[in-house]
Amino acid sequence: MRRGGEIRKERRRGEREPGLLAQLRRPPGGRDARIMLLAQLLDRAGTGVWAAACVLYFTFVVGLDAGRLGILLGAAGVAGIAGSPLAGHLADRFPVRSLLIGAHLLRLVTLCLLLVVTDFALLLPVVAVTHLGDRAAKTLEMLFATRVAGERRATYQALSRSSANAGYALGAGLAAIGLAVGTRGAYHVLILANALSFLVAAVLVRRTREPRGRGLVAAPAAPAAGAAPTEGPAAAAGGGPGPWRDRGYLRFVLLDIPMNLDDSILAIGIPLWLVSHTTAPHELIPAFLVVNTVLVVVLQLRVSAKVQGPRRAAGAVALYGLTTLLCCVLLAASTGGGVWTASAALLAAAVLATAAELMRSVSSWELAVSLAPRQARASYLGVAGMAQSVQKSAGPLLLTGAVMTAGPAGWLVLGAAVAGLSLVQRRAAVRRLDLLAGTPAPAPAAAA
Repeated sequence: MRRGGEIRKERRRGEREPGLLAQLRRPPGGRDARIMLLAQLLDRAGTGVWAAACVLYFTFVVGLDAGRLGILLGAAGVAGIAGSPLAGHLADRFPVRSLLIGAHLLRLVTLCLLLVVTDFALLLPVVAVTHLGDRAAKTLEMLFATRVAGERRATYQALSRSSANAGYALGAGLAAIGLAVGTRGAYHVLILANALSFLVAAVLVRRTREPRGRGLVAAPAAPAAGAAPTEGPAAAAGGGPGPWRDRGYLRFVLLDIPMNLDDSILAIGIPLWLVSHTTAPHELIPAFLVVNTVLVVVLQLRVSAKVQGPRRAAGAVALYGLTTLLCCVLLAASTGGGVWTASAALLAAAVLATAAELMRSVSSWELAVSLAPRQARASYLGVAGMAQSVQKSAGPLLLTGAVMTAGPAGWLVLGAAVAGLSLVQRRAAVRRLDLLAGTPAPAPAAAA
């Protein structure tokens, strides 16, 4: 008996996923995936530089007031919404590798224009096109990578999240140096650093090979046991010639918008709540970003290893709702105590918001891929990418305009709503997976 137990333990050890560094050296997809991960790291480092500096640049260098700055960033967010479906539409018709290089070069040009453009009327289209290219590039990166990674796309997604967060942290640290100098020339150096990251990323992408299967997420292959068929029910589930007529998939995308609220909660909700409704020290705010970055880098791969496949991803959606609810409960409770109680509650809320992010990152993309008809996944995933873009535009308004105004009750209502919608999303996803697999569903196909 003891010998048998030892054998089972050894077998479990052998089945464990390698560590983060080992996976980065040998990621799913091999050489091309490794190059793409490096390109993403550099791209996000440049983006982190600009994200930390853009508001101050537009305010102190360009001279925009709060009203015009809000219009500028709002217009950029709206333009970004169009980036994902546009990228998916084009990826059905042109090589993803060429499109991604084009997106990097487009952002390179628009960032350089910021060095000379100061007129508000000209800044609007420049910044809008930059954000459109940014969202298109993110969608194209994942389309490319999930094709070369194949069925191990969840593992690649975890590696991508870890490298991206490391890149953002590196970029924010570099930006701090320029912000400390604070001159016009220092801001221009930060802009050029971001532009350079796009150029290097384009060069790296050029070294990769275009994956097979235009419009597909994985190259054509015999379906694995239990995998969804490529024709028949899958085609029927499409609901029409494209994602815009597929009511079931559009319902998934619509419900996926509140499943991305952890981003706004962590970046905007918790810091503003600390400042306006608690006695916690303002110096605690940077710790939220540190907690988030460290936990994502350390835990993303482990979480993804436990949530393999679309049905487990559907279960992770329900966990997302529960975690978000607990986070909101802590935020509501953080107003009732002293400095230490409030600080502990806010830090715990940041940990829970990060846990929700970990769940979302492994469920959202996996379901977006698995719920789409195989032969049109590129265009479907482009539409799915809109959920995150819409949340980035609407989420801050929801938190600042409704939740903050309502006080602690606002957080409780928000948490309960997200938890309830997560159960609806899980149920709808499972029903659609049953339909795609050819299993009779309890409701007619039109409602899937």
